Amino acid sequence: MNGVREQITQWGRTDTLTDLDVLSLIVGQPVADGLCERYGNLHALARLNQAELERIPGLGVARAQTLLATFELARRLEQPEAETPPILSSPESVASYMIPRLRDLVKEVFLVLLLTSANRLIREVEISEGILNGSAIHPREVFKAAIDGMAASVILVHNHPSGKLEPSPEDAAVTRQIVEAGHIVGIPVHDHIIIGGGRFYSFQEEGLMPTPQLAI
Repeated sequence: MNGVREQITQWGRTDTLTDLDVLSLIVGQPVADGLCERYGNLHALARLNQAELERIPGLGVARAQTLLATFELARRLEQPEAETPPILSSPESVASYMIPRLRDLVKEVFLVLLLTSANRLIREVEISEGILNGSAIHPREVFKAAIDGMAASVILVHNHPSGKLEPSPEDAAVTRQIVEAGHIVGIPVHDHIIIGGGRFYSFQEEGLMPTPQLAI
C-alpha cells in the first residue's frame, strides 16, 4: 500500500491505479487482496449489503460502512450534473439518468418518472420493491403519484438484478394495465425502461408499447 501512496505522491494522479490499488487505500492491502480474489470486480462487491460486507474476514463494521459510502458516492458522481432536473425525451436519456442508480441493486424496484409537458423530470416515485407482478404494481398508485405531482406524462422504469433485459410476461401485463389506465385519466405513458447492469431495454424502441383500447 505504501507503493500506491508513493505513486500518487510522485505523479499526482490516481487514474493509473488498478481496482486492487484503490481498494487497498480504503480497506488495506490484505483485505483488498481477498476481496478482489473472491468477487473479481467492483460491481460484484457493490451489490453486497452491510451485513454481507461485515461478514467478510478482516472487514468489520467500520470498513464495511466506508465501502458502502464509497460506492454510494461513486453512484452519485455518475449521475448527470445539472442545476435543473433533466429532460428525459428519449430512452437513452432515461437510461443515462437511471443506470447509475439501479444497476447494482440486488432487489427489483419499480419507479415512475413524473414529467412536465416538456419532458422535464418533476420527480421519481418508487412504487414497489421486490418481484414485479400485477398485485404489487397497481395503476392507481402510479397515477395517484402522477396526479399529486401534476405530471403531464410518465415513464415507467424497473431493474432486473439478474442483468437479463428481456421483459417477462408480468412486465408486459403490468405495462398494458398502466397504459390503459393512463389513457382513461389522460396521462400518457411514454415508455417502460428495464435496466439490467449497464444496459437497458425500451418497450417503445422495441415496438412493444401497447395501444390503449377504446372502451365500448
